[in-house]
Parts: sequence; C-alpha cells; structure tokens
Amino acid sequence: MKFKKICALIASACLAGALFTGCGGGGEAPAKTDGGNKQEAAADNKPLTGGGSKIVYIITPSHSNPFFKTEADAASAKAKELGYEVKAVSHDDDATKQSELFDNAISDKAAAIICDNAGADATVAAVRKAREANIPTFLIDREINASGVAISQIVANNYQGAKGVAEAFVEAMGEQGTYAELLGKESDTNAGVRSGAFHEVIDQYPDMKMVAQQTANWEQTEANSKTETILQSNPDIKGIVCGNDTMAVGAAAAVKNAGLEGKIAIIGVDGSDEAAAAIKAGSMTGTALQQAALIAEMAVEQADTYLKDGKTGKDEKQLVDCIVITKDNVDKLKNFVYTP
Repeated sequence: MKFKKICALIASACLAGALFTGCGGGGEAPAKTDGGNKQEAAADNKPLTGGGSKIVYIITPSHSNPFFKTEADAASAKAKELGYEVKAVSHDDDATKQSELFDNAISDKAAAIICDNAGADATVAAVRKAREANIPTFLIDREINASGVAISQIVANNYQGAKGVAEAFVEAMGEQGTYAELLGKESDTNAGVRSGAFHEVIDQYPDMKMVAQQTANWEQTEANSKTETILQSNPDIKGIVCGNDTMAVGAAAAVKNAGLEGKIAIIGVDGSDEAAAAIKAGSMTGTALQQAALIAEMAVEQADTYLKDGKTGKDEKQLVDCIVITKDNVDKLKNFVYTP
C-alpha cells in the first residue's frame, strides 16, 4: 500500500467533504455546517455578557473515563489561570441530569458554560435556555444539531482521525482477511462518523471482509464480552476496528485471553494511556489521538475572549485534527497530549 497515495486521498476527501460531520450510529442526523459563518453573525447578533458571576461551569460525561477527566482538568486549570471560579460537574451522559446542571449554572449566574454534551438533539434546548439567560455556551468534543445557539463548537476531526488509523489497520492486515467492528453509542454523533470513516478506507479493499458488527456502547466490559462471542464464531478473524479506545482495550483483553495476542490487528480512537500501553505491548495496532486537553483549553480561551470582546474571532464550528498513533510514535503520547 502506497502511503503517499493514501495521504493524498485523505487530503482530497477532507477538502471535498466540508468536514464538520456528525451522524449518529442510528438516531441522530448530522448538524448542518453553516458555510463558515462567524458566531457574531448568528442568532440575534447580540453578544451575551454572562450571568454576572465569575463562575465557569464545566459540564462533561463521567470523570471516571480518563478522556473526560482530562477535558475537565484542562478546562478547569485554564479557567483558574484566567481568573475564573470553576464548578466542574458531570452529566453522566444523561440528558435530564445535564438539563438540571444547566439550570444550576443559570441559578449561579455563571459567566459561561463549557460542555461536552449528552446528546446532539437533547442538548439544544439546554444551550438555548442558557443563551436566553445571557450565558454563552462553548461545546467541546461533540457537536449539537443546531447552529447559532452555542458560541463555539470545537471538536476533534473524527473523520480525519478515523480514516488515518484505518489506513494503519489495513496495512497491518496486509490488505486482506476478515475483521469485526465494535460500534459506540448510537445517540453519540461521533459513533457514526468514525464508523463511516473506517469503512471509506477499508471498503476499498475487496479482500477485506467484515464478518461481525456489534454495538458495545463505548464500554470496556461490554466490548470484552462481545469480542469473546465474535472470536468463538469467527476463530480465523484477523482484525477488530473499535469506535473508541475503551472498547479497543476490552477487545484486546479478550484476544489475549484467547491466546491470540499479536495475531489480530486492533484499532481505536481517543489516544488514551491505556491504548498507548497496549500499542507498546503489541496488543493494539494503533489509535487516533483526539487532543482533548487542547480542545478544552481552546474553549475556555474563547469563552474569555468572547466575554471581554463580544466575539471570539473564530467560526462557531471548529475542527482540531487528530494524530494517528502507532508503535512508531507512541512514546510521544501521554495524558492525551502529543509532544513532537
């Protein structure tokens, strides 16, 4: 496989695709890209000035997941550095709980809200309610299915990252053989984006055949169990593509327990330390690093700029490229930060 050719294909696809994607694994349609309109031109064109306090609410999924903990920690540190008080809380991927946390932020007269949201559709009303209370919201990691409601939507370029790590997968598979796929939560826009990008690459190779595709809901234990079942039904399988690193680590454990470590190519997306360790050990092929800390810091910096100037100077929707991690560069990855 010619790497330069592949890179060219990815680049051309990126240019052609207007890549701010968001298509759920089943339920939610992608948010529409607005052609690069600035946030200050959206909605009623009136800058939000905050609720009156110096509190920044940071709302993410559970901090028990190291990715979301990294987001919360990085955003908190940056907000404190800029002189804000911080309330870092978790919605646990529960849209109702998220709505309650937005209500709390409004009651506390928050200056701004940083949020990794609990659903592309379900979150729109909460962000709109905050906007009506004069509180700007800055979304990270996951987009919502509306434009002009949040001030910024800053997400990893899941399409680019998933395609890049899929190339490493194809190479590890020798461009042939059977493989399985573990999907993330259907309500999460990222699940469909990553799966679609995987297949844009893999489906170009007629000698590669998917023999199983199951949802493991981003969970390690569920991925481990699903992989055990897949291996029993497909003992000659050569690869497993996973929508995130948590599932990939679970799949790798099942493969190891079956005595097949190093014989099955496994990829994920996130760039976690657990995935890095598995890559070093030879039980995973690669991952696509989402730069969680960088994205979280960008959101806080833009919130600070917006509160001071009434605009961010950026498009509402912003993509941050992923970095493909393999055994060749894994030593440069730690805590979702890549150091060249």
